[in-house]
Amino acid sequence: MTSDHLHGSDHAHDHQHADDGKPRIGFIGAGRVGTALGVAFSRAGWEVTGVASRDEARRARFHSLVATARAFEDASNVLDEADLIFLTVPDDAIAAAAESLHLYSGQALVHTSGALPASVLAPAMAAGTSKASFHPLVAFADLERALEALHGATVALDGDESLLPVLADMAESIGARPVRLPEGGKSAYHAAAMMAAGGLVGLLDGIAQVAQLAGLDEKTALAVYLPLARQALANSEQFGVDNSLTGPFVRGDVGTVRGHLDVLRASAPDALALYIAVARRELAIARRRGRLADDAAAQLEALLNEA
Repeated sequence: MTSDHLHGSDHAHDHQHADDGKPRIGFIGAGRVGTALGVAFSRAGWEVTGVASRDEARRARFHSLVATARAFEDASNVLDEADLIFLTVPDDAIAAAAESLHLYSGQALVHTSGALPASVLAPAMAAGTSKASFHPLVAFADLERALEALHGATVALDGDESLLPVLADMAESIGARPVRLPEGGKSAYHAAAMMAAGGLVGLLDGIAQVAQLAGLDEKTALAVYLPLARQALANSEQFGVDNSLTGPFVRGDVGTVRGHLDVLRASAPDALALYIAVARRELAIARRRGRLADDAAAQLEALLNEA
């Protein structure tokens, strides 16, 4: 998709387009996400022409890393410099920022929130403009690590159909894999992302707590159980979720599960609810696989219900 797809013939400003037809990219927000994407796009051959931030130090850092980008304090100035504008501000500030912007015909506005739909940008829209969201599943704590992590990462896209092809091209150009979400799918997508990252850390916290009952401190517990977790993740990636489940629920070991519940109830009640929640999913998987005897499944379900 070229800039011709972003620009209508009635564009209010006389923009100069790159010879390769790509849209010029601007950023409103020069924090970790905006700076990392600005650097990534610039290195991938996209023309990054403007950045706006009220933080002078952030503006200066962005410009030092992306020399082609003119730096502004006022966000509206970026609209005169770019065709495709990324709104890389905190989630809670996106709606207010969109309300303060008024795009020219032919321009596009994109936010990078994983939780909010593209429709939150509607206040900035005018005739001939478009909106979308571009959310990389990457931790942006450190610039170089984030740039490295973009290679092979997933970028979730939603918004106006006319804009998604160029965003998919941009994602692929920085080594990422674009995935289009259906309308209304953003909250479920982000909830699953939370479970995959923070949820996994929460589960590890529960594992470490239970391991203390066996005399293992956190460092030792992670050394013991992380290799097992990595094996389960690798198996799930290769064979699928159902085929990767091992343990007492697949074998129908009622006595083993009873012992687990007894020790948790007595000594780690905080972890009991977590164990039960995970165990119910394991039991459902074991039943789907069709190898668990009906009587064992019924006994396991009764144990979980009574716990």
